Amino acid sequence: MKLLQAKLSKYTAPQEAKAAGVYPYFRAISSEQDPEVIINGQKVLMFGSNCYTGLVNDPRIKEAAIEAIRKYGTGCAGSPFLNGTLDLHKQLEARIAEYIGKEDVMIYSTGFGVNLGVVSCLTGREDYILWDEQDHASIIEGRRLSFSQQLKYKHNDMESLEKQLQKCDPDKVKLIVTDGVFSMEGDVANVPKIVELAKKYNASVMVDEAHSIGVFGEGGRGVCNHFGLTDDVDLVMGTFSKSFASLGGFIATDKEITNFLRHHSRSYIFTASITPASTAAALKAIDIMIEEPERQQHLWDITNYALEGFRNMGCEIGNTSTPIIPLYIRDNFKTFAITRDLLNEGIFVNPVVSPAVAPQDTLIRFSLMATHTKEQVTTALEKIQKVFRAHNLIP
Repeated sequence: MKLLQAKLSKYTAPQEAKAAGVYPYFRAISSEQDPEVIINGQKVLMFGSNCYTGLVNDPRIKEAAIEAIRKYGTGCAGSPFLNGTLDLHKQLEARIAEYIGKEDVMIYSTGFGVNLGVVSCLTGREDYILWDEQDHASIIEGRRLSFSQQLKYKHNDMESLEKQLQKCDPDKVKLIVTDGVFSMEGDVANVPKIVELAKKYNASVMVDEAHSIGVFGEGGRGVCNHFGLTDDVDLVMGTFSKSFASLGGFIATDKEITNFLRHHSRSYIFTASITPASTAAALKAIDIMIEEPERQQHLWDITNYALEGFRNMGCEIGNTSTPIIPLYIRDNFKTFAITRDLLNEGIFVNPVVSPAVAPQDTLIRFSLMATHTKEQVTTALEKIQKVFRAHNLIP
């Protein structure tokens, strides 16, 4: 055996979880990503999706994607920098700029690629990146690639952020990067205070709206819109793989920043463009989110219903106030076992363990879509109560 294989063969955690019957990953779904899916031939209620709008199986979006394939084919065969820019891509960029309320937009092949390519190249060696300790992995990877000085602040702790800002050279660029809604814990960034501190210390702000678009703001425009601070936030990031029911991502900002990014952001320049189908799907999703505000209202109705149910049940759910509801387990093996038991009860949820969260903060991630019914949420609450009681997590 070669040295590489010999070294990697020592990683046996997946095999151990499989032997124990609790391995929770790569569960094959053989149907559309609706509130009800098919796994191993059985119907299962899906509470693990990130499509908060519930649009991923909408026939209007499907038809838009099909029409784009008929006109443009299945792919672009190149990056946007070279042969991979379609007029359809330019339409989507202009539509998002109008939707978010920014001067210009760039679309990337993935949301991960946005954060990787933007955070890594915006600031120089003498500049600063300030980041929340619970920022998404894509932000973490982006700042790791940067040559800038990097200062971590405690999660959503504005006193900690200010202390870090005070360490910075006032004459150097300072970029504060935060999730809008934190993807595992479901809590909302204190964008108003972040903006206030940014103005005080002459810093710039980038907000990752991946888990807040479709949920917060007018027409689902996100937390920056929700707080009335879109103009004060320098860069607004979003992904198409969640509420837009597609694939890809974007950065919305001013033309000075996009001019630089278009010629320096490696994950943009050296990655093939998003497909015509993905582009058309995202375009149609924007129209639906604006035209159907009742979809967003229903999402909040069932979110508040679920939050109340979990609190009454005695579950530990942290500071969430969003459709992302963490059910803290605080034990790796038990988190996997509960995920298995819930699937056996017909409830699909996601286990979240280290490194996605700290080892002592393992949790079950329960997420809602606008297409869930109150009856489906009630069934999930009943099944979760049964399984949690069996594991002695609640009275």
